[in-house]
Amino acid sequence: MKRVAFKMKLKEGCFAEYKKRHDEIWPELSIFLSSAGIVNYSIFFDLETNILFAYHELLGSGGAQDQGATPIVQKWWKYMADIMETNSDNSPVSSPLEEAFYLK
Repeated sequence: MKRVAFKMKLKEGCFAEYKKRHDEIWPELSIFLSSAGIVNYSIFFDLETNILFAYHELLGSGGAQDQGATPIVQKWWKYMADIMETNSDNSPVSSPLEEAFYLK
């Protein structure tokens, strides 16, 4: 199992909407991510910087940010594009984080 962490940036004042959309995540997206081997997926928010910190564990070969070729992920990215910093394809601008410490 691989552990993956990355950060993204939310637009100012959009946290409540971001949380609402994730509280109502589409069942088909949840099913897709699980079937892709993405488990224990959490996203945290830093109120001071509007930075989102995401973490998940990977049982498959591609993490959450590697699933952009699928229609359901493209649809989700388009849905979220108005409240996040995004690339031209609506994917969130994200930066992988390097692990500095792990306590088993």
